[in-house]
Amino acid sequence: MPDIRRICLSRLKFIGDIVLTTPLIRAIRERYPDAYLAYLGDKKAVTLLQGNPFLDEVIPYDFSRPDFLEQIRVGFLLRKRRLDVFIDLFSNPRSALLARASGARIRIGRDVPGRGSLYTHRMPDFGSMTPAIDFHFGYLEPIGVPGRKADTEIFLSEDELREARIFLRHQDVDPGRPLVALHPGATWPNKRWQAERFAALADLLRAKLGAEILLSPGPGDEALMSDILGKTAGVIHLLPVLPVRQLASVFAVCRLLISNDCGPMHIGAAVGTPTFGIFGPEPPEVWFPYSRERGHRVFYSRIECAPCRVTSCHRDPSHYLECMTRIPVEEVFSEAEQLLGRRSR
Repeated sequence: MPDIRRICLSRLKFIGDIVLTTPLIRAIRERYPDAYLAYLGDKKAVTLLQGNPFLDEVIPYDFSRPDFLEQIRVGFLLRKRRLDVFIDLFSNPRSALLARASGARIRIGRDVPGRGSLYTHRMPDFGSMTPAIDFHFGYLEPIGVPGRKADTEIFLSEDELREARIFLRHQDVDPGRPLVALHPGATWPNKRWQAERFAALADLLRAKLGAEILLSPGPGDEALMSDILGKTAGVIHLLPVLPVRQLASVFAVCRLLISNDCGPMHIGAAVGTPTFGIFGPEPPEVWFPYSRERGHRVFYSRIECAPCRVTSCHRDPSHYLECMTRIPVEEVFSEAEQLLGRRSR
């Protein structure tokens, strides 16, 4: 293995994918304890990596700026870091150009026609059903870092956790009750468990377990939040749309997170909160690497068209979103009841 002193790891976009790369950070640090190690990614998402003791630097890519100017800015910044290795886990045209612009003598990325030539080490397609963490670890083979079973992780300070508790008190949340967060949104419409099911689940959690329910929206979820609130019988605390690091802190002080398959689901698991993932079009064996022993649960109906891996359901009305409608409220509540225990009287 050639002398490696300066490494940049990059997953340029998507919150959940960035969280799923966090096991690589620790693994690289253990293999190269004295190396400089940076992480390049979306400015908003990589705030989740702040405070990671295994990183020397977090390099933000600002997608709100004109892309050409931001590529030049980040390209020059990477060049100044005098990198030996650039590991591109995204491998789209933008990230491939940044890999080349970095000047790193070892550039690892996917073997894609055209831009694959920008890498010195071209990684094959490991298969669409390869678990996400295993897939990412495959990119470390050229620098001698072996794959392994590992947990995702986000590091929060005591100050951040204290501020999350203060914030929730300002939302009139009773800290004496078990806190359960629900995240009903998702980027794809067919990743969303129905609003009436989240509402019914919230009512059960309040009535039978005495839980305080936090409803967590994403950008553009206003109509979905109103729909759920209109269908519930009890009090639910609707949170504002929070920056991802503050959202992580709020999830960290909860007893349970119940979420569709989306970025906040991965945030909850990475801060150590028992997380229930509700899956539809995507296979949980790829995107839910979280163990039952740590309180995590996955809900998934393996119907004939699953996993379809498409962004919207094209089945006839009698079977529309059947993968979601076949997940009963009672099943999710039963698992929550086992985790939280029956309400004390």
